[in-house]
Amino acid sequence: MTRFKDQVAIVTGATSGIGRATAQAFAAEGAHLAICGRRAARLEEVAAEARKYGVRVVKLEGDVRDTPTIRKWVVEVEEMFGHADYLVNAAGVLGPGSVFDTTDEEWDRQMDTNVRSLVSLTREMAPLLKNGTDAAIVSVSSVTGYRPYANLLAYCVSKAAVDMFTKCAALDFAPFGIRVNAVNPGVVRSELHTVTNAVADYAAFLERSKTTHPMGRIGEPDEIAAAILFLCSKESSWITGATLPIDGGRGLASAR
Repeated sequence: MTRFKDQVAIVTGATSGIGRATAQAFAAEGAHLAICGRRAARLEEVAAEARKYGVRVVKLEGDVRDTPTIRKWVVEVEEMFGHADYLVNAAGVLGPGSVFDTTDEEWDRQMDTNVRSLVSLTREMAPLLKNGTDAAIVSVSSVTGYRPYANLLAYCVSKAAVDMFTKCAALDFAPFGIRVNAVNPGVVRSELHTVTNAVADYAAFLERSKTTHPMGRIGEPDEIAAAILFLCSKESSWITGATLPIDGGRGLASAR
């Protein structure tokens, strides 16, 4: 399939999990890539995988929370491609904590990564998207955006903010013909829960998650990537401001 042949996709959080799967899915369908992440070796791995499909790749190394870095990325994308057609905001962090013990530092870490950086990146990349063709923006939110969970205060609030940002941005971008949507995954196999030791026993967590999702299993990154590509494609040309649950029924399940 070449739904996105010679179009340009910017993907943050591209070195692991949903971001990496999305970058590879775009490349497999002919899209050139701008991949963002903090780990240079991982970025090169993803770039090498993508280049096997004959697409061009620009690696954007740095912290998505840093606005000067984002502005440097804009210049690099413009120099390489001249425009962008898709922006996928897949970078994010998670950490435990309730209203009683979430520190200011932890609150800022999650809000800065999951919300502020997303707003900054979308704002700074907007001129490139306005020069694109049938451009679209998709952000990775979470089932926690619409359902509260104990001991995940900052994460839940940040993802609820992503959902509202999606709706507000959809109104702002609509006059330019640019669509803005989000996906809300349940538990997906990735590094999200392990890189900050948010889950002590990850294997046990995954086993338990099979029982908390009505479909009886966790999700895989490729499944989320497929939905993201749908929301960027012509097949979804009249969808904007949507938040799409991809959670195996987790949002419908009784609290467990």
